Amino acid sequence: MDNAIYATLTRQSGLMREMQTVANNIANVSTNGFRKEGVIFSEHIAALDGGEPSLSMAEALARIVSRTQGPLAETGGTFDFAIEGEGYFLIDTPEGQQLTRAGSFTPSPEGELLTLDGFRLLDAGAAPVFVPAGARGIMLSQDGTLSAEGRPLAEIGLFLPADPNGLVHVGGTRFSAEAGVEAIEGGVMLQGFLEESNVDPISEIARMIEVQRAYEMGQTFLDREDERIRGVISTLGR
Repeated sequence: MDNAIYATLTRQSGLMREMQTVANNIANVSTNGFRKEGVIFSEHIAALDGGEPSLSMAEALARIVSRTQGPLAETGGTFDFAIEGEGYFLIDTPEGQQLTRAGSFTPSPEGELLTLDGFRLLDAGAAPVFVPAGARGIMLSQDGTLSAEGRPLAEIGLFLPADPNGLVHVGGTRFSAEAGVEAIEGGVMLQGFLEESNVDPISEIARMIEVQRAYEMGQTFLDREDERIRGVISTLGR
């Protein structure tokens, strides 16, 4: 197969992955705590024999998570928490500790604060956060201190991945950190607010159109190359 076709096929594969990523971003434009993703293209260049020009191929296997702050929406919910600035909540899942910016929690019958998916919220020491049954006057200070009627209950921690580039989107609003997590200080938490998705639907739709046009151009080239090769085979076969 012609080298140009190989190069175009790898590009088409990358564009397909980018289209899937953009579509997922748009689908989560209303998901609280969602962080949009982008695709990173990498170029591989190989020397060819016979003095021919080098061969360049592109791959799009890596994704990058946007760290842009999403808008904060006031809900008034007692257990709705939002992070202003850097940091993630740490939660306990069957796959291990993970990070999230989705701050909508609810107490379990045992008093543990859980995410909407049923995962436990962890404090600054990576221990579950408990709220006693019947507790009143629940307040969250900006430094993460959770109290009931003025008595401290727990200190909710904020965390970042130890490797800034090691944040991996697991699913929904959850992320894993391949190199582990580190607690941070000085973060700001707000009670009665939720962070909305940081997806800008207009820019994502514009990007989707660009990717679709680029994919169509590549497909047109492949169709023409197919016709050219068929024509050559037909001519030589006479």
